[in-house]
Amino acid sequence: MVAVIEDDESYRAAVQRLLKSAGFSVQSFGSAEAFLNSGQQHETGCLISDIRMPGMSGLELQSKLNSDHCRIPTIFITAHGDEKMRLQAMRGGAVKFLTKPFDDETLLEAVRVALTN
Repeated sequence: MVAVIEDDESYRAAVQRLLKSAGFSVQSFGSAEAFLNSGQQHETGCLISDIRMPGMSGLELQSKLNSDHCRIPTIFITAHGDEKMRLQAMRGGAVKFLTKPFDDETLLEAVRVALTN
C-alpha cells in the first residue's frame, strides 16, 4: 500500500488518482498525525509525504518513524525545497525528493523503485 500525506486536499486527491490509475493500492491522509494515528505504518510499502504541513512536518515524521524502527521507503514532495532540506531527507533514508510541480511519470517511477527495494 502507498500512503500519501499531503495537507492540500486537491493535490492529495490528484496524487491518489494518479497512483490508483497506475494500479497501486493507496490511502491518503491530510496530516502526519492522521497517518500515525491510523496504525497503517506497518502495512505501508511506500510513503509519499509533503515536507511543509501544519503540525508535524514530513521531515519530523521521517525522524519519528526512524526512531520507532519503522523504515518506510519515502518520497518527499515539496513546493519549498532547498538543498539543506533535500540533504536532510536523503540522509534520513528518503528514496526521492521531488519539487512541485513534477512529471507524473517521475513520481510513478519513484514509487515503483521504492516498492521493489
